Amino acid sequence: MQRLSLGALLAIAAVGVIASALGALMASYTFNNTATVRAVGVSVYWYSNRTSPVTAIDWGNIAPGENATKTIYVYNNGTLAVTLSMTTEQWSPATATNYITLNWNCTGQVLSPGDVICAALTLNVSRSISGITSFSFNIVITGTEQ
Repeated sequence: MQRLSLGALLAIAAVGVIASALGALMASYTFNNTATVRAVGVSVYWYSNRTSPVTAIDWGNIAPGENATKTIYVYNNGTLAVTLSMTTEQWSPATATNYITLNWNCTGQVLSPGDVICAALTLNVSRSISGITSFSFNIVITGTEQ
C-alpha cells in the first residue's frame, strides 16, 4: 500500500474545503417568463378558414388572348405586420415569360398578424403566343416586415 505525502494530503483537503465553500456560496432562483418571438410568415390557402393549403394551381386550358383568375387566401402566420408582394420564377419553357404574365390584387397590402386576405391571381396569355403548348412556373408570395 502506497502512502500519500503530507503535501498531497493537504492538497486534497484544500480542494475539499474549497468545494464545500463554493457549495455554501451557491444559490439559485427560478422564475417564469414570457416572450414573443418576432417572426415573419405567410401561408396560402384555398379557403378563408385555412383548411386547404395551396400546393399547386391548375390553370386549365387558356386560349391566346384570354386570361384566367384563381382566388386564394393569404394568411399572416407570423407575429409582425407584413407588406405583401408576389413574383414568379422557374418558368418552363423560359420563353413563356414573353407571352404569359401573372398579376394579383394584393401588392403593397399590409397584413397584420393572424389576418387573412382574399387575393385574386390573374394569368394573362398574349394573343401573339406561339410555339408554347404547355408551361409551368412557381409563384412566390412574400410578406416583408413593416
